[in-house]
Amino acid sequence: MAVTRKVRRFSGGVYDLGLHVVWCPKYRRPVVGGQVASRLEELIRAKVDERGREIVGLEVMPDHVRLFVKHDPKPSASYVANQSKNFTSRVLREEFPHLRSKLPPLWLSSYFAASVGVVSAETVQRNIDTQWERPWKKGDGS
Repeated sequence: MAVTRKVRRFSGGVYDLGLHVVWCPKYRRPVVGGQVASRLEELIRAKVDERGREIVGLEVMPDHVRLFVKHDPKPSASYVANQSKNFTSRVLREEFPHLRSKLPPLWLSSYFAASVGVVSAETVQRNIDTQWERPWKKGDGS
């Protein structure tokens, strides 16, 4: 699936930010299946929608969750990840008591997060390295 560029505006500029986040249940136990998995997906979608973000991809597996979300520039990656983890842990453990007995904290405290964009790191580096080679920069004194 190709991700299209959708530039958004805010008072300080424009942005197109994507974030890939992965997190796991404590001890990477395969406890997220069936009704728990369905409810987890509903909760993640609700939290993302509530915050005005956009889910590009979401995969709930028995032993981990992968979320690809477009977000605004103000929250950090840790804030975006921890919002989903904290909210879903609280609700799932209330609704599914067996999760409380198996896993006192539902999720590991750690997570993986990586920025995702439509411009590759190589393209950015090439643009930086060749900025003085552009015709409008030569000899204009700026």
